[in-house]
Amino acid sequence: MEYFFELFLGGLTRGSIYALIALGYTMVYGIIELINFAHGEIYMIGAFTALIVASLLTMAGMDGMAVLALSMVVAIIYAGAYGFTIEKIAYKPLRQAPRLSPLISAIGMSIFLQNYVLLAQTSDFLPFPSLIPEFSFMEPYEHVFSSSELVIVVVTAVSMLVLTYLIKFTKMGKAMRASAQDRTMAMLAGINVNRIISTTFIIGSTLAAVGGVLIASHIGQINFYIGFIAGIKAFTAAVLGGIGSIPGAVLGSLVLGWTESFATGYVSSDYEDVFAFTLLVLILIFRPAGILGKTKTQKV
Repeated sequence: MEYFFELFLGGLTRGSIYALIALGYTMVYGIIELINFAHGEIYMIGAFTALIVASLLTMAGMDGMAVLALSMVVAIIYAGAYGFTIEKIAYKPLRQAPRLSPLISAIGMSIFLQNYVLLAQTSDFLPFPSLIPEFSFMEPYEHVFSSSELVIVVVTAVSMLVLTYLIKFTKMGKAMRASAQDRTMAMLAGINVNRIISTTFIIGSTLAAVGGVLIASHIGQINFYIGFIAGIKAFTAAVLGGIGSIPGAVLGSLVLGWTESFATGYVSSDYEDVFAFTLLVLILIFRPAGILGKTKTQKV
């Protein structure tokens, strides 16, 4: 039973990691129906930014929560700026282009950012400092559930609640929903759709940066390729839960995380990805819109 509980908590942490990235995917898709395949690289850039800032602050004699807070803030600002710039350069000029064009542009931007960080940094794995403090009340449970895992789960839950509130109960959220439903009518109603889209990219990028910092601190190492693997898994989770739905992105991430965790624990770690993508195929066969997704009627 203890082993089952350990796998359950491990899957919860893994799913929370995917959710922090999947939320950005699902927000962008919900507004402009575009898969931002460069989103994983934003996550990676956020982690590298935090590593650089944390190293400089540590050399300056600073430590503890101050390093985590400042590293997180700089990573969020930097990643948000990247998200804003990518949208303006790679996606905005292709708004009226065939749907394949922005998809190719997104893949190209992903490859560009990977190689940019590869040339600017290194191809090797770099050690990442443990920025999350160890909580005293977690000491009896450290062998099952660490302080960093607790922080990741709590941050994911808070992020989902805040985003849900933002979209359902604020003026900005109403503008987002209007832009997602009918962009032309939203513009006629006086909504600055370009600003809404840019804001969506910025919010998604900041979430990816938060995920990058927390996850890198938990795992203890990063390299230029971490964004691709995490991005593919998070995209799978978003589709699994129903892309365009914030609760769906979190639910899909948790289901994917638990699937991988239990498959690794009870079968073999060699089949981790096999079980994950088999689950995705089965869900899409019987529920094409995802677990919480809504099937859209085709307009004639």
